[in-house]
Amino acid sequence: MNNLADQIARFRNMAQEDPDNDLAHFRLGQFLLDDGQYEEAAKSFRRTLELTPEFSKVFQLLGECLIKLDQKAEAVEVLTKGWTTADDRGDRMPRDAMAKLLQQLGAPVPQKQIAITDEGSPGAGTGFRCERPGCMEGKRAVQLPAPPVPDAIGLRIHTDICAACWTLWWKDLSIKVINELRLDLSSEGGQFEYDRNMREFMGFEPEPPK
Repeated sequence: MNNLADQIARFRNMAQEDPDNDLAHFRLGQFLLDDGQYEEAAKSFRRTLELTPEFSKVFQLLGECLIKLDQKAEAVEVLTKGWTTADDRGDRMPRDAMAKLLQQLGAPVPQKQIAITDEGSPGAGTGFRCERPGCMEGKRAVQLPAPPVPDAIGLRIHTDICAACWTLWWKDLSIKVINELRLDLSSEGGQFEYDRNMREFMGFEPEPPK
């Protein structure tokens, strides 16, 4: 099998073994989209949104699938809702990408919402913004008190990722990744796969080749 087929098989297996694993469904959808399997990709993205309704990037990718499938009315509906979700969360890149897609479809782009951030108002929060796509904490996000691991990636997690998302990875998803992929963390290959999955969950770019 080629690498793309390998990735599809890997994440399909993870999604089947754990139907509530939003990361597995999201990554499966991405690889299916890359492979031109738009109907199957849309199913994966819909399941991801059932599990993580505020995952704004998924609305964008689902909209792209629907456009490819010539389901323009549903694409407009999905992209409009996704634009609002991304705008509420401050996810600028997927918001702007969805605005372009709506314009290409000849549909109106929603108006930007003005957040109320006065002390004690509904818009007030902790002041920390988690950068992980799909974070459900919103304005409740709390920064970790210190880097969770003593290296560069730990510093980035401390800067960009909230305590709830780190806890979700560390106490739940990381264990599933190790068990489902049968990773040996004492080996270079096992550690590489672990780090790659962690970066995918956090929304970080892939580690550059050495």
